[in-house]
Amino acid sequence: MKLTITDLSKTYDNGVQALQNVSLEISKGMFGLLGPNGAGKSTLMRTIATLQDADGGSIFLDDLDVQAQKHPVRKVLGYLPQQFGVYPKMTAEFLLHHFAVLKGITNKSDRKEIVNALLHKTNLYEVRKRKLGGFSGGMKQRFGIAQALLNSPTLLIIDEPTAGLDPKERNRFYNLLGEIAEDAIVILSTHIVDDIKELCTQMAIINKGKVVLQGNPLQLIEQLNGKVYQKSIQRTEVAAYKKAYQVVNDKLFLGKPIIQIISEENPGNGFTAVEATLEEVYFSQINN
Repeated sequence: MKLTITDLSKTYDNGVQALQNVSLEISKGMFGLLGPNGAGKSTLMRTIATLQDADGGSIFLDDLDVQAQKHPVRKVLGYLPQQFGVYPKMTAEFLLHHFAVLKGITNKSDRKEIVNALLHKTNLYEVRKRKLGGFSGGMKQRFGIAQALLNSPTLLIIDEPTAGLDPKERNRFYNLLGEIAEDAIVILSTHIVDDIKELCTQMAIINKGKVVLQGNPLQLIEQLNGKVYQKSIQRTEVAAYKKAYQVVNDKLFLGKPIIQIISEENPGNGFTAVEATLEEVYFSQINN
């Protein structure tokens, strides 16, 4: 099972180049797509999900041409968009049955078995009679996953899934996605670095519509080890340090700025070496 994206491009009517010759090869398992807001992640996800057409390039799911064979692709596709709306006055059970009918599961006994299994899988069975308007953010996300899994997809696309979730809900979500990825291609699009670090064995960073880095997260971190240095400085010094060094991150610690730089050699000048993380990998590409 393989998703092959080749030279995909998309320019909107306002002139924004959302995708510029994007090429990726994604196999079964969890694949992370990391990038800042506006990088082109959602455009890529919508295109793979057959919701919009690219201007150029191709997408194949094994032998299926995703852009030309939309209906067969949708039969094996599950999609949880960034903004997933629910009918607040309907119960989780009722709406899941409704979505199942729309996905072609018309046999009543089969549908009941599938819906109940997914309610258990997403830990929603005990609240299946509760109206969706009373669900927490995490519960709504799990309901979104349940509807995306109704047709047992071989390709599952999840766009910004954990924004707004508390740590407990996020961990539950991680475990669920990890289980699903054992039998399907799962593409996780996010701007949250921890999502990729916790879940994905392969990843790509996209920025300004282009793929700027791809590979195994641990290997990408290893390539940066020994090259990350940090220093605590004064607020008034930030601009000067950014001119003098390749600053990949600046943040506050106890109210005081700390900068992190990439350097092939020890820069001295009060900098200390720190272990690289996926965050430094990310910022080294985004802040270039």
